Amino acid sequence: MTAMLEIGDLHVSYGQVEAVRGVSLDLQPGQIISVIGPNGAGKTTLLAAAMGLLPCKGTLRFEGEDLQGLDVEARVERGLCLVPEKRELFGELTVLDNLQLGAYAKRLRGDAMKKRLQSVYDRFPRLAERRSQRADTLSGGERQMLAVGRALMSAPRLLMLDEPSLGLAPLIVRDILAIVRKLREDGVSILLVEQNARAALESSDHGYVLETGEIALSGASAELASDSRVQATYLGGGTHDDD
Repeated sequence: MTAMLEIGDLHVSYGQVEAVRGVSLDLQPGQIISVIGPNGAGKTTLLAAAMGLLPCKGTLRFEGEDLQGLDVEARVERGLCLVPEKRELFGELTVLDNLQLGAYAKRLRGDAMKKRLQSVYDRFPRLAERRSQRADTLSGGERQMLAVGRALMSAPRLLMLDEPSLGLAPLIVRDILAIVRKLREDGVSILLVEQNARAALESSDHGYVLETGEIALSGASAELASDSRVQATYLGGGTHDDD
């Protein structure tokens, strides 16, 4: 089976500093893959390179097609989308405006736009209630819902999520990750970057541990969760829900 996303021997640098070194991972259709690790490990850099936001060296393929040389918009058109760590919403615009901007690369109009909006509102009823409200007045959980909803407006087949639990209360984290698992059921594959290792491993099929820009461990998520090193370093003392 052709991997949906193939990353091979990837290197990403900021000037003279190499932030990601020789990273390789595969994501199959229908999988949820998690990447865990400490702050500064290169997790966000990895996603940015996959999305075309940073130049990189190495293999980067989506459904067999070489992504090198394709800009961000072209990658979105092919079915990739990134929900960034800081969500990057337009705070002065309404929920509806933000969602419509998410469909820009697909150039939706008229009934097609209405249908896509309704699919997002069906998944996030709270956004339907807040559609005329400015994004910067939403709660943290609502802003995360909006960030995911905006990404879904482009109908991605692969959704990359950067720290979706960041800054959220434990109950909201649970709800957001339940939504992530439901997306997989609806045919969206997920690449999940999380510092909340316990939540990430509980929600994914396969996991990678990224440390100082390199893959330190990988395997089935359940196996990683029972690994003594992972338990001691990332699972001991519970999660970081209140960060």
